[in-house]
Amino acid sequence: MLEILGKTNIDFMGKRNIAFVFSGVLVLLGILAVIQISRGTANLGIDFAGGTAVLLKFEQLIRIDEARKALETHGLANAELQEFVEANKILVRVKAATTIEEKIADRVVAVFSKEFPGNRFVVESSTEIGPTIGQKLQEDALIAILISFAGIIFYIAARFEFRFGVAAAVSTFHDVLAVLGGFYILDKEITLLVVTALLTLAGYSLTDTVVVFDRIRENLRVRRRDNIETIINSGINQVLSRTIVTSLTVVLVLIPLTLAGGEVLHDFSLALLWGVLVGTYSSIFVASPLLVIWPGGEGRLLKRG
Repeated sequence: MLEILGKTNIDFMGKRNIAFVFSGVLVLLGILAVIQISRGTANLGIDFAGGTAVLLKFEQLIRIDEARKALETHGLANAELQEFVEANKILVRVKAATTIEEKIADRVVAVFSKEFPGNRFVVESSTEIGPTIGQKLQEDALIAILISFAGIIFYIAARFEFRFGVAAAVSTFHDVLAVLGGFYILDKEITLLVVTALLTLAGYSLTDTVVVFDRIRENLRVRRRDNIETIINSGINQVLSRTIVTSLTVVLVLIPLTLAGGEVLHDFSLALLWGVLVGTYSSIFVASPLLVIWPGGEGRLLKRG
């Protein structure tokens, strides 16, 4: 399978300027998304914006489309529903309104009592997240992402050298911003589950980048007379089949999860799907070209190899 593409001789470094323009657009969208998230104007889930989550257990199963229609009829069109078919449970999540004093949980219970009078139910749990807690969760999520980037730089710097670590961190940061920007443009909800996907993506992107860097370092040791761009191009081409096959394997799993995984898994798997594609691209067109344009010239890079 590793020979699925055969031997390639693509001039990736020759196309780096085009790639940088494309990446610049992705990064700008990501920065815009971060600004909007920090202002609270993005589509934030109840984890960050605050809201109410109510878990109801019914005697008889209720179709989720019927439950959603009942909530929409009574002014709760923005409610998110998660169905647990085997347990006859429905989780209802409603974002905080302008006044959180309103008991959303009581409204949800009243709606189902009125619309499904013959189907008794109990409230198994009811949770309210205020804006203050949501703000704290935003800060914690940002700290988690920053710590992961610091770990990436330290790990790659220890395994290779500092410039490799910075290139890997920039590439990973690029991937995270690209996913955030895409979600913002699509008006997808930003939740803790999406943050989990971003941290998972960071690990995947790092692994893919390390494979490329390993081959580049090997070539630097044995091909000292070649041009640095030629060496990096050769290293990328040598692992290109492996990179594509690995990414394709992950994509084949994520596509059905995105299309048929249900409302809860959709955004998580979509973030991973988009992130894997961007991460594969960035390992080739972002992380590797940064080694060429790093201040200090190619001579020091060659000497280090």
